[in-house]
Amino acid sequence: MPDPGKPNPARRSERSRRAILDAARELVSELGYAKVSIEAIAARAGVGKQTIYRWWPSKGAVIFDSFLVLSEDGDGVRLPDTGDIEADLKTVMRATVVEFADPAFEAPIRALNMEIIGDPALADLYREKLAGPVDVAKKERLRSAQRAGQLSADADLDLVLDVLYAPLYQRWLHRSGPLTQEYADALVEITLRAFGP
Repeated sequence: MPDPGKPNPARRSERSRRAILDAARELVSELGYAKVSIEAIAARAGVGKQTIYRWWPSKGAVIFDSFLVLSEDGDGVRLPDTGDIEADLKTVMRATVVEFADPAFEAPIRALNMEIIGDPALADLYREKLAGPVDVAKKERLRSAQRAGQLSADADLDLVLDVLYAPLYQRWLHRSGPLTQEYADALVEITLRAFGP
């Protein structure tokens, strides 16, 4: 039986991990990726540099995990399924444009994208831990729509996701236009017209 007077190392480790991830996300938002260092993250989190290097191989990996933790909910990724694919996709796309316009999310997302461009190992990690599971959930919802006759039975689901999301990412990446609810709805409507039954 654990001694109630002794600190629990697992609890201390989780507290340190959370402090590091929060510090990394805050610093990226405040300073931009290039100006963030492992030393700065350690100082903000109140831990030693070696604690960070014990858990992460690089600054990019810490930044990635600081972003990934924002989407942790314990239940895995699931898209709404009310039976109405248009309403469900509009809900998801509206939430996406709100997230991309939120400065607390935007800075880490931009930093992560910059790192992925130059770091193939981080790109693999991103696909494995974040993009891959999210795409599986999106395709599961699209298959449900196919079974309900709301999408063409032979629609290429990868292409459906590209048509739905690529314009949003392009607009966000280049800051070429506003990310609005109306824009999100228009992308859903165009995609469903293109791949409808």
